[in-house]
Amino acid sequence: MPIRPTVATLKLAVCLAATLAMASLLVHAQTPPAPAPAPAPGGAEPDEPVPTFAAAFLQDAKVQAAGREVWQQQCRHCHGNSAYPGKAPKLSPGSLDPVYIFDRVTYGFKGMPAWRHVFTREQRLSVVVYIKSEGFSP
Repeated sequence: MPIRPTVATLKLAVCLAATLAMASLLVHAQTPPAPAPAPAPGGAEPDEPVPTFAAAFLQDAKVQAAGREVWQQQCRHCHGNSAYPGKAPKLSPGSLDPVYIFDRVTYGFKGMPAWRHVFTREQRLSVVVYIKSEGFSP
């Protein structure tokens, strides 16, 4: 003969489940989040050294070509001239410092995601070189 729960037993089970759920929420709400590690000077994390962009590196045609590939593969969809209006700012790098651009590419900014774990350091450096090149065309 199967045991049939009474209405009172069901109410008690629902109350217990709700109490456990609330207790779990309270515990999680009171647990402070782990602090984010403080960035090193220049916005770089300790294991990501701030790059230097020598004039010869900025003029390297092979690096510029590699950067153009990264741009075409990923960046132009949001920042290019054919991107949907309002999706992301159209780039006009002008006087922007290459380190500044590298920081934004690496760590993201506002709605722009960080590309540090998507592209290698060399790819991120190369896209900066392309963006700063005379041949850059958004």
